[in-house]
Amino acid sequence: MDQPHFSNPNSRANRAAGQIRQAELMPSPSKALLLLVVMICLSGCASPKADSPKSIPPTPVSVAVAKEEAVPIEVTAVGTVEPSAIIQVRSRVSGELTRVSLIEGSEVHQGDLLFEIDPRPYNEALRQAEAAVAKDTAQLKQAEANVVRDQAQLKSVQADADRSDQLLNAGVVTRQQRDQGRSASDALLASIEADRAAIESARASIENDRSMADRAKLDLDYCKIRSPITGRVGNLLVHEGNLVSDTSPNPLVIIHRVQPIWVSFGVPEEHLEAIRKTPSQNLLIRAAVQNSSQAVRGTLIVVDNTVDTTTGTIKLKANFENQDRLLWPGQFVNVTLTLGTLKKAVIVPAEAVQPGQKSPMVYVVKPDQTVEPRTVVVGQDYGKRVIIEKGLAAGESVVTDGQLRLFPGAPVRAVAADQIESQKL
Repeated sequence: MDQPHFSNPNSRANRAAGQIRQAELMPSPSKALLLLVVMICLSGCASPKADSPKSIPPTPVSVAVAKEEAVPIEVTAVGTVEPSAIIQVRSRVSGELTRVSLIEGSEVHQGDLLFEIDPRPYNEALRQAEAAVAKDTAQLKQAEANVVRDQAQLKSVQADADRSDQLLNAGVVTRQQRDQGRSASDALLASIEADRAAIESARASIENDRSMADRAKLDLDYCKIRSPITGRVGNLLVHEGNLVSDTSPNPLVIIHRVQPIWVSFGVPEEHLEAIRKTPSQNLLIRAAVQNSSQAVRGTLIVVDNTVDTTTGTIKLKANFENQDRLLWPGQFVNVTLTLGTLKKAVIVPAEAVQPGQKSPMVYVVKPDQTVEPRTVVVGQDYGKRVIIEKGLAAGESVVTDGQLRLFPGAPVRAVAADQIESQKL
């Protein structure tokens, strides 16, 4: 239901209407002048003045001052953790696996006993090899004794042959007797040569037997499989009681060395020149597990010999001591490579930078407490802050919260960050 409208007799419009009615009773020249004045007054009443920017209440915002600092030049990447050594433990002899001394997933040290294979066949092989060595040694001694005996007999036969020559010249013995003495001497010389050959053969047999004995000792030692490195074992792939072979392609267990440990990662090729010029000991590398603030430091050990043409990156590898076991093989980690220091960098909180129509922008608070939108060139992140390469000077104030309520020239009022949401729009 419409409410009745009561005119206010004291309003400016009512007074102007009364003046018009009075003007109608006046003479024509005075009437025209008075009507003009009244119309001007009515037009002023119909068009109220727009509020000036000064009359708009200031928008509450959070403000930060751009600072100039020396910041490190950092390159970030996602890396993959790799063990510094992967050992596939295999058997070097064949036989029954009679003992498993390791615990799956446990830490082992270099030299620890992991497995034991039935040693009895190899003990027997060693005994036979040692017996062969003893036999050939005895034969060698026999051959050497034969040489000594034949050499003694040779001296006697040669002396008889010399006397036979003298007696033959004197006509005491016949030529046949003299030839028999010479034949006995030649036979002894041949026997000595045969004995010497037997000595060489015996010595060769002994060397072969000793080699067989050493091999049997080595096989017997291989029956006990020990850890070649210090590391962590994985799942047991062969269990006690199984037959294993030195020709089997399957390992018994796999050991990963995690101290030290490696991290492989790629960086854009544009940083390759700086990496090559900087000594590796001066390159600071940090790795942090994703969703963790704890980081470990490492050193660069490998720069790949080619750039990946598909991704435009160069692969790097860093070494970490990993004393706290923070890194684990197969993990993805956030890697930060520090190439140097950027002096006099302008830094603002990351939340001050907003997406613009063409490029990032910030709201700059001017001395009169109004804001000015300004496009900027953003550099690398530095923690929760960013580097502004162009568009902002150190000492200027920027809005860090409340940007959605702003427009060019809007007045602002700096408040604490936790008070922004409580303010009415």
